[in-house]
Amino acid sequence: MLTEQEITQIAQDHIDKSGKKSGIKLSLFKEATIKKSYGMIFFYVSKEFYVTRDEKYNTLVGNVPFLVKNVDGEIIEFGSGNTIEYYIQEYEAGRYC
Repeated sequence: MLTEQEITQIAQDHIDKSGKKSGIKLSLFKEATIKKSYGMIFFYVSKEFYVTRDEKYNTLVGNVPFLVKNVDGEIIEFGSGNTIEYYIQEYEAGRYC
């Protein structure tokens, strides 16, 4: 079982990799993190938006929330077409993997 710190590092590494591809510095939106018994669900935004909260920097497209499983660190990206509650419900019902 991974620690919260290890899970958060996996999440940070994941968005750092995405940021390098896009050329945008990204930041975990820590206040929105959802802790579950099976892992943690993360959201992220541009670093400029996270620091300033200025809407002109809130321009990311495709930044879907993702789960980092605490058993093995596997990352499961959710979608953006439904609410996070929908994706959590689908995952917990075994219909989203």
